[in-house]
Amino acid sequence: MSSRTSIQLDRDTKNLLDRVKRERNAKTYSEAIRLLAKEAMKLETSEIGSLPKLRSFKRDKHDRID
Repeated sequence: MSSRTSIQLDRDTKNLLDRVKRERNAKTYSEAIRLLAKEAMKLETSEIGSLPKLRSFKRDKHDRID
């Protein structure tokens, strides 16, 4: 059995959570929060090649402190 806790949310946050719950077909607030957390933790896709005209990076000789 999982332990439970209470949290306080302002009305706007609760309304947003209600919307997420409805749009994602989550049965509980806990499920909605888990869905949001998993989505936030996903790694973004690589953006290599998204700016083809950008010059390649070249390290300056004086950019390090030895």
